[in-house]
Amino acid sequence: MALRARALYDFRSENPGEISLREHEVLSLCSEQDIEGWLEGVNSRGDRGLFPASYVQVIRAPAAEPPPPARYANVPVGGFEPLPPPAAFKPAAQQPPPAAAPEPFPLPPAAAGYPFPPAPYGGSYQPSQGSDDDWDDDWDDSSTVADEPGALGSSYPDYETAGGGAPGRYRLSTRSDLSLGSRGAGGHPAGHPHPPGGGGAKSSATVSRNLNRFSTFVKSGGEAFVLGEASGFVKDGDKLCVVLGPRGPEWQENPYPFQCSIEDPTKQTKFKGMKSYIAYKLVPSHTGQQVHRRYKHFDWLYGRLAEKFPVISVPHLPEKQATGRFEEDFISKRRKGLAWWMDHMCSHPVLAQCDAFQHFLTCPSTDEKAWKQGKRKAEKDEMVGANFFLTISVPTGPGASLDLQEVESQVDGFKAFTKKMDESALQLNHTANEFARKQVTGFKKEYQKVGHSFKCLSQAFELDQQAFSAGLNQAIAFTAEAYDAIGDLFADQPRQDLDPVMDLLALYQGHLANFPDIIHVQKGALTKVKESKRHVEEGKMELQKAEGIQERCNIISFATLAEINHFHKIRVRDFKSQMQHFLQQQILFFQKVTQKLEEALHKYDSV
Repeated sequence: MALRARALYDFRSENPGEISLREHEVLSLCSEQDIEGWLEGVNSRGDRGLFPASYVQVIRAPAAEPPPPARYANVPVGGFEPLPPPAAFKPAAQQPPPAAAPEPFPLPPAAAGYPFPPAPYGGSYQPSQGSDDDWDDDWDDSSTVADEPGALGSSYPDYETAGGGAPGRYRLSTRSDLSLGSRGAGGHPAGHPHPPGGGGAKSSATVSRNLNRFSTFVKSGGEAFVLGEASGFVKDGDKLCVVLGPRGPEWQENPYPFQCSIEDPTKQTKFKGMKSYIAYKLVPSHTGQQVHRRYKHFDWLYGRLAEKFPVISVPHLPEKQATGRFEEDFISKRRKGLAWWMDHMCSHPVLAQCDAFQHFLTCPSTDEKAWKQGKRKAEKDEMVGANFFLTISVPTGPGASLDLQEVESQVDGFKAFTKKMDESALQLNHTANEFARKQVTGFKKEYQKVGHSFKCLSQAFELDQQAFSAGLNQAIAFTAEAYDAIGDLFADQPRQDLDPVMDLLALYQGHLANFPDIIHVQKGALTKVKESKRHVEEGKMELQKAEGIQERCNIISFATLAEINHFHKIRVRDFKSQMQHFLQQQILFFQKVTQKLEEALHKYDSV
């Protein structure tokens, strides 16, 4: 017997993995067992996904084929109890909910009633392993991040002084009764969609949680923050301010801007020469004190920043290389990549002032104890995940509110822009790389073939032994040398103009790879706002709760727009500077070629 169900109400999908239903529509079920109030099946249009179990009624009909296998690992096959017959169905307010299905696996206490264990907050970055740049054993301290709060509290942020009124430190909480583990007056578990006409109180409906607990929106802590589950102490120094600038929301500028040079990569050894590595000299302009850092230090810093700032594009580091790490060309190329990385770090108003970054720049190279203390402090930072969003301060007052439709339009426009920019960057990088290869090999070879031919002609003329032809022979020989030199100029030129362009493209390809996750966090917050508004319109949620969700979504939207504006600002700065450098190098190159040809031309004046 095939498992089928008939839709009792219309349902519109809001999240990836869900499908829409039409009233009276017949669906094929993958399994009769629900996943915390959700069933998986195929609708009449052939779409496969999840839908609320309370929106359908199971029916049975003969079928020639077995039902499609469930795609979700926590749906057991067979042994399910049937739902009550159609006559026994009653609205949610008149009939108590059925007993919860047995859990497919034990739940930890921190799961707060949800069938999936909560994913740790922060990015999915994992430091690479297996090279000489790996951490020493005594530096491999376990990271500590803030656990996801599960208690309930007020739906509005509350500020309490910590430690009996310590100045400059506040307890900020957004926790509300939107927690998944809470139950409304109608008796439905939080996170289960309610069928229309349920008859429950306004506070019975809650905003559902994403079924995909591995999505960026969930892992970054954005969902927990929007649902009001974040709580932590925010110090004045941790606050990140978004202000309204001429182009919209912007990060507040760093009041003490600085730069940092990366020079003199040197090979050093440890353990009596058994282990070698490259150390780079860093000189921050705001301290003037040089420090030495290995690539593993850069790698550690990148991991901490990528975890802490889910709505900020942390620039990617140059890639590691298993072999040839001590070759001069590789060391030079990596240094240039790290210089671009450092420039973007110092130019970002938020990243430049981060405690972990400042510790990286200022801790003396010889003070291992101070380095470890700062490293552990950064790894135990509690303002990560959902708590990170508590640190963001946005404009308030008249004219400071955001129109959600306008925000969505701007984000969609930027998403299309990044896609097109990524395609053009890949094309330009391929073209530049191919052209550089031709200059280094093909052009050099062709010009030197021309020079060799002229040289052969000169040698042939020398057999004439006539005194009046000696000047011509020398001029032709000089022309041969000129073409040989021009071939060398072509081979060396990519280092001057094309390589810097490709280095910049590599850095921006890293930024472009970051933005899909940043946009996903903002899109997830907007989805929760739309869901809460629908509950308010249906009379299932109090307006106060919906406004709290929208306020927290606005914080994420302000931060996202500020990051987008910063990206455009540095993009214009970088590509203007790089294109000017490229054209200047091209002009100098052709001036050198012209000079070689003019010198050869003048040799014929005395013939």
